This record gives sequence, C-alpha cells and structure tokens, in this order.
Amino acid sequence: MLTWALLSGVLTGLALGVFGSGGGIVVVPALIYLLHLPPKEAIAMGLGIIAITAVLSAWDHWRAGNVDLRAAATFGPLGVAGTYAGARLGATVPVTFQLGLFAVVMYVAAYRMLRKKAGNHQNTERSDRARVILLIVSGSGVGLLAGVVGVGGGFLIVPAMVLLAGIPMKRAIGTSLAVVSLNSLSGFVGYLGSVTVNYSVMGAFAGVTVLSSLTGARLARRWSGEALRQGFAWGLMIVATYIIIKSVVL
Repeated sequence: MLTWALLSGVLTGLALGVFGSGGGIVVVPALIYLLHLPPKEAIAMGLGIIAITAVLSAWDHWRAGNVDLRAAATFGPLGVAGTYAGARLGATVPVTFQLGLFAVVMYVAAYRMLRKKAGNHQNTERSDRARVILLIVSGSGVGLLAGVVGVGGGFLIVPAMVLLAGIPMKRAIGTSLAVVSLNSLSGFVGYLGSVTVNYSVMGAFAGVTVLSSLTGARLARRWSGEALRQGFAWGLMIVATYIIIKSVVL
C-alpha cells in the first residue's frame, strides 16, 4: 500500500505541474483507499498537500512567464473566500454528496473543454471588462465548490480561464496553480478544528508531490496547448467515472 501511495504522490505532482490541476483528484482517493484515512480527514489533508505543491509549481511557471498576475489577482481572493466557506460546509455534508458533486462538475468541465475548437481565440473576442466580470463570478463559484469537495479547484479554474476569460491554455495552467495554492490553503484552514490532521503523513506525501510537480511543469512547456487541453479533458472524464463507480454506485 505504501508503494501505491508514493506512486499516487508522483501522479499528483505530475498532474499539477502539467495541467495546473488534478492533484486533489488523485491525492484524496489515495489517502482514502490506499492509506485508509477517514474521508473527511483525507479531504482536509489533501488540501494541505495541494497547497504546498501548487505554490512551488506556480513559482516555476511564473519564472517561465506563464502566470497571468491580473487574472490571479482577480480570481484568487474570491476563490479563497469561497473555498473557506465551502470547507466549513463540506465538514458537515455527507461524503457521498461531496464526491458525487465532484464527479458531475468534472464531467461538465470536460465536455466544455472538448467542445472548444483549437482555432477559437476567445481572448480577442472579449473586452477586458467582460473578462474581469467572468473571472469574478467563476472565482466565487469555483472556490465554494472546491472547498466542499476538498480540492484546490484547478480542474475548474483552468476551463474557466480558457473558456470564459479566453486565456491561452499554457498561461491558464500557470495561473491556475497560483490560485490553487491560495484556495487550498484557505480550505485547509477551514477544516482545522473540525477534523484530525496527520501532519507526518501529509508532509511525506507533499514531499513526493513537490518533486514530481516540478518535473511536470517542465514537461508542460514542451507540449502544445491543444494537446494539453485534450489530455486534460479526457483525464477529467476518466477520473470522474472512477469516482462515480467507486464512491457513489458501489
């Protein structure tokens, strides 16, 4: 089980580095099904792990010029507030509801990403004011949902930035990581006092994910935006199906 847990840590970091999201999708099931932690505890610890990993990976993307600071500044504060509120709510709602909601939203995001045509450059079609308004609305909603289901929200932030704000895929990935780091930290704090946190396990898992996320960030620079978008969407659909089968249906 320890070997599988370490492998999950590697996959978590790679997902964050390459796609700017997906870490919580891997780390929470790993903590629940491989390390046999209670779901609420795993959700809280997953947020802490993603917070540590995302901030370092975001720094690596920023050095490469792939972070939109204006979008992060607009999206971030609202996401932080929403994630904290969602975490407080998530500590009380049934786990099946949390995971089922998680999977449904993933399906919707994947569908929207797959429908978007590669040649549709939305950033030339929207004014700066429209982009800001869309970022404000989506930032609040993504943060709330991320806190409830126990993830950083990157699987929603990336599609929101690409589809709503017209930010190029590679830049959306780096910007997502900056926002995810803030959202995850806020969500982790929101769960403190309501659940038990095993800091030794959290720290060990985070160490593995940090190293692999830096590798993932470098891989992302070599791939085209279209390839990243397609891979991201199909990855969402696969993991959503697994969650539905494992946690809701069975």
